[in-house]
Amino acid sequence: MVCLPFARCRLASGLAIALVWVVALPSYAGDEPVSLDQAIRLGVAQAPLLTARDADIEAAREEAVRAGRLPDPSLTFGVSNYPVTGPGAFRLDADTMTMRTLGVAQDIPSHASREAERDLADAQIVAATAERTVTAQNVREQIAEAWIELWAAQQKRDLLAALREQSGLAVRLTQARLRGGEGSATEALAARADAASLDNRLAGVEAELAAAQAGLQRWLGQPVTMLGDAPDFDRLPVAPTQLEQTIDRQAPMQAWQAREEVAQAALTQARAAKRPDWSVSASYGRRAPGLSDMVMLQVGVSLPLFTRNRQDRGVSAKQAQRDAVQAAHEDARRAQREAVARTVANWRGWGGQIARYRDTLLPLGRDRATTALAGYRGGGSLQPWLDARRDEIELRLTYADALATHARLWAALAYLLPDAEATP
Repeated sequence: MVCLPFARCRLASGLAIALVWVVALPSYAGDEPVSLDQAIRLGVAQAPLLTARDADIEAAREEAVRAGRLPDPSLTFGVSNYPVTGPGAFRLDADTMTMRTLGVAQDIPSHASREAERDLADAQIVAATAERTVTAQNVREQIAEAWIELWAAQQKRDLLAALREQSGLAVRLTQARLRGGEGSATEALAARADAASLDNRLAGVEAELAAAQAGLQRWLGQPVTMLGDAPDFDRLPVAPTQLEQTIDRQAPMQAWQAREEVAQAALTQARAAKRPDWSVSASYGRRAPGLSDMVMLQVGVSLPLFTRNRQDRGVSAKQAQRDAVQAAHEDARRAQREAVARTVANWRGWGGQIARYRDTLLPLGRDRATTALAGYRGGGSLQPWLDARRDEIELRLTYADALATHARLWAALAYLLPDAEATP
């Protein structure tokens, strides 16, 4: 395709690139189930924080292009040997040495200074890239937490809604026994109060669902009505032993390595300040008619002779800053190793508790309530069922909270390594 008007060609090319970018972005129809992986892909693709980090990287790259280059030359012009006293005062042609000058000067920093400036700029690119990695990890984890919050609220709603049928049965039984003259009004009222309390709990869970939907909508841009199947929170995409052996490659630690490189580059730049800088200047002087014009050429060099209280102080300061970064890096490494070990231990512990809830405690609570209601139907008291029902509700709410805690611990471990290393 040939575009004659250059501006129109650039506009068409820009529109084409924008169209490709929009088409390439993941999309969400709004009424489809959203899995955890899909939510993370959608959220990361449109996260403003990552756009900001990309802009930081681009800014660092632009700065690196100009790093180490010679400064702009300077143009000089004026009058030299201009008389201001005597018979020829304030005249350009009164003295043979008077001339109008035009020149150019160029400062030339030392090769070591320019190389150190380039190294510092490269280190800034590495630091900006590391910050983006950390931000991406935080964004993925926050999206996962928002998805898990909504998933846990749905689990809680389903666990409580499953108790409605038995509550309705209890209300009907108490009313039937009351009409038959065998029951009491107190038991009938207690059964109705229990059903109303359950409805009240469900209303609170519905509010939690709405709040969780708002949290996930922040990342996806539109409300989510259905969630896809949850991943297996009992299995990490990266083995715990691998996490313990890859502390330095984990996203929170990558920024520290970049900070060390920046500090080292700043130290190298301070040391380069002890090297002499050069300057070159040339000027052309035009004298009065009949006299020879003159040319001046000068070369200058800085003399860093007294470095004890100047450059050496700067070197010492930058070296102390580098040592501080290294010490802080080691402390962060130890803290990260401890955090990973603690999170793995808690994740495993909650996994065992959830299995016990699922295999033992929940079936026992359900059987206890069912047995107590059957005893009431056979002529017994309603109080054992009320006690069993209260305990079962609390047990199911505790189980839902355990599910959420276990899933959040899973998310905290699953996204520690960058995408390239954490493959489910």
